[in-house]
Amino acid sequence: LFLLGTGGVIVVLKLVSPPVLQISKDDVTALQCKVVCLIQNGNFKEALSVINTHTKVLTSDIIAFEKAYCEYRLNRIENALKTIQSASQQTDKLKELYGQVLYRLERYDDCLATYRDLIRNSQDEYEEERKTNLSAVVAAQSTWEKVMPEDLGLREATYELCYNSACALIGQGKLNEAMKKLQKAEELCRQSLSEDSDVTEEDIEAELAIIHGQMAYIMQLQGRTEDALQLYNQIIKLKPTDVGLLAVIANNIITINKDQNVFDSKKKVKLTNAEGVEHKLSKKQLQAIEFNKALLAMYTNQADQCRKLSASLQSQSPEHLLPVLIQAAQLCREKQHAKAVGLLQDFADQHPANAAEIKLTMAQLKIAQGIYVTKACMILRSIEELQHKPGMVSALVTMYSHEEDIDSAIEVFTQAIQWYQQFQPKSPVHLSLIREAANFKLKHGRKKEAISDLEELWKQNPKDVHTLAQLISAYSLVDPEKAKVLSKHLPSSDTMSLKVDVDALENSHGATYVRKKAGKLTGDTQQKEQGQGDVKKKKKKKKGKLPKNYDPKVTPDPERWLPMRERSYYRGRKKGKKKDQVGKGTQGSTTAGSSELDASRTASSPPTSPRPGSAAAVSATSNVIPPRHQKPAGAPATKKKQQQKKKKGAKGGW
Repeated sequence: LFLLGTGGVIVVLKLVSPPVLQISKDDVTALQCKVVCLIQNGNFKEALSVINTHTKVLTSDIIAFEKAYCEYRLNRIENALKTIQSASQQTDKLKELYGQVLYRLERYDDCLATYRDLIRNSQDEYEEERKTNLSAVVAAQSTWEKVMPEDLGLREATYELCYNSACALIGQGKLNEAMKKLQKAEELCRQSLSEDSDVTEEDIEAELAIIHGQMAYIMQLQGRTEDALQLYNQIIKLKPTDVGLLAVIANNIITINKDQNVFDSKKKVKLTNAEGVEHKLSKKQLQAIEFNKALLAMYTNQADQCRKLSASLQSQSPEHLLPVLIQAAQLCREKQHAKAVGLLQDFADQHPANAAEIKLTMAQLKIAQGIYVTKACMILRSIEELQHKPGMVSALVTMYSHEEDIDSAIEVFTQAIQWYQQFQPKSPVHLSLIREAANFKLKHGRKKEAISDLEELWKQNPKDVHTLAQLISAYSLVDPEKAKVLSKHLPSSDTMSLKVDVDALENSHGATYVRKKAGKLTGDTQQKEQGQGDVKKKKKKKKGKLPKNYDPKVTPDPERWLPMRERSYYRGRKKGKKKDQVGKGTQGSTTAGSSELDASRTASSPPTSPRPGSAAAVSATSNVIPPRHQKPAGAPATKKKQQQKKKKGAKGGW
């Protein structure tokens, strides 16, 4: 958020011949003219030096404005404030500068009062600039101090006023309205700048950069990070001269990247270190940038840099939570959980106001380790201001149940119920806690305790049928006679009848039963149906399929449904017998089955050396297969056939 416009300051220069200061070094008018000329040329240090060397002549009454203005431009804001306050007469131009100084010091209430006084008591051509500055102060209050802005009744005729109004809406969380204001500001800016023929399209885009930056910020808040990132990068490509704008955009890109795209984040950090950034941004903006630098150092495993930055932030803001949380996170990354918990505990002891958030973090660290759930519960129960909150009660009961510590879980319920009974007895949360406690006790067998809770609920609302039904159910487990007595308080079935449209219920989408639509009946079918009456047709049962080898004369095996290993007659697989021994052993050796294949041992075997060309030789050579070429019985097909089948069935390639 930047203060737009500073208000014009008109200074009448008196022409003095150069030799005047040579003749009279202490001539007041000549010295004033020299100081003004140096200011007009931007030589603020030299102008301030002239003022300080002639303090006897140039008193605060004469040159207070020029001195304060030089100090303001040199970013010596505190000195400028002292100079303005020490002036004997508060002129209009001093008040204008005073408003600027108060804005830079973030004293928004005093600044708002100053500009209101100026607008009320001034009538010149700079009224529009003053109103712009006034709206900027209101926007700053809304953004940084979360103050609900009052309606100033300013007519948003300029893009500066529209922009500041949008900033105020962002501070209130009205993002959609703020986006419309920014679109209007963009339109007004284009119209006003396009009227000047000397202004180029690049100049217009440069002026619109701050408006587009705020649009991207709204997109980021709305979760449209891709659109926001695209717009941020477009602004950076324009290379705007405003280092403050560049620093804010770079910081926002880093928040989008988080622990991803770290290389881009490290490049964007350089934009936040530009010279003069600290004078362009508010303290909270600068603090947020420093926090992100420390987090980025942690994500990039720069432990020493992370510790250095977080320690510096903690020294600047000792009561702030984020520096100590970053240090604890870094210690956890280094597997030093005990040290991280100790650091958080020390901070909680030193700053009791922030102890609740710190203790929540400590409990989370204990739970993350998995073995300290009970200690985590103890830490959570020490946060007195959160003990009665439903979320805290639910978390503690869940954790104690996980540890099977039912007594502690019931104690948590009891403490919360007592708090509401004392401070908010009619709160709906009080009644819901009693009901949840009763359900929990019933679930874990604490029937008598549950009954007392349910009786308390029923006393507070005797017409609550649901509570009465729960109470009767609980008593039925302990005292059936008491349950019968209480059941008399239940309303009759007639009074409890509900007006339900059955047809609509059956035809609804959630109905599992769908009634078939009745078709038109012919005369024959009507007679048949009348003759049959209400007799229902019996469906024929299909006979089960029997196995192919089923023999009705043989009694089926009663253990046929059991796996083979679980049957009583199973003896296990026989070991030691191998199906095939072909091709085993040394080269040329045969197995026991080779005797069956030996043609020389058979009765009809031909001579060992048959005559060439004889019939016996032909039959022997054609039928007898050598042992190494034999295949075992029942062996699968050859590899070639398998490969062919695979190739035929295969589709596609690599």
